[in-house]
Amino acid sequence: MVEAAAIGLNAASYVLILVLVALGLVVVFGVMRVINMAHGELFMLGAYAVIAADGLGAPFWLGVLAAPILAGAAGAAIEAALIRHIYARPLDTILATWGLSLALKQAIVLAFGPASLSVPSPMDATIAVGTFAYPLYRLIVMGVALVAILGVFIGFFRSGFGLMVRAVVADPRSAACLGIDPALVHRVSFTAGAALAGLAGGLIAPLISVDPEMGVGFLIPAFLAILVGGAGPLAGVLTGGVVVGGADSVLTNWLSPVLAQVVVFALAVVVIRLRRGPVGGLR
Repeated sequence: MVEAAAIGLNAASYVLILVLVALGLVVVFGVMRVINMAHGELFMLGAYAVIAADGLGAPFWLGVLAAPILAGAAGAAIEAALIRHIYARPLDTILATWGLSLALKQAIVLAFGPASLSVPSPMDATIAVGTFAYPLYRLIVMGVALVAILGVFIGFFRSGFGLMVRAVVADPRSAACLGIDPALVHRVSFTAGAALAGLAGGLIAPLISVDPEMGVGFLIPAFLAILVGGAGPLAGVLTGGVVVGGADSVLTNWLSPVLAQVVVFALAVVVIRLRRGPVGGLR
């Protein structure tokens, strides 16, 4: 029972971080129809923001606060310098952001070196219920991620800006005639998506090894979560995140990480096929 509770909570923490990363991808794709291949590197920037803060002797939580700010600022710069000029050409955006991801990884190698780094957990406290004890920091990570996810849903479905976003997605020209600036909506959406990735990277930095290739390890599962849940409604990302992230986290307790990922990929293919199938699809 204790082992099952630990496995379930570990899976929940991984799922919430994965959903944060996937939500950033969905926000950008849903609003701008841009597939950002550098999204994993924005996640990486968030983790390295915490590494840099730790190296400077700054409080850990200051590094976590800086993570979405740094990633969001990088996203705004990317949108202004690159994306806004080619976002109407999907293939070009894929190639451009893929090249950008390589450049960002090399920049991190030059700044921090190619070796894996780590940052100590900000707290050693645990929450005990009977004989079961669980790290407090992991619970805080889940709480912060959940608040951020709820914030995204409230922002897009219960706010004036969300109404403007949906108007631009439905018909940019009509939205512009009503006084909405589509370029501003695109800029804010891309920045928000980047900030979500940065926040996820900053939160998970004490729990994993931080290295220049870490973004790929979350970008691929995030894409799978979107494919499983559907890139249209934001709620679909939650379903995809639970299926992909939950299965991956649970299976690694009994299988090797590589074999667990193979099983998850196969499961994702089956779910996608059933959802898109002409009969009995998960729609």
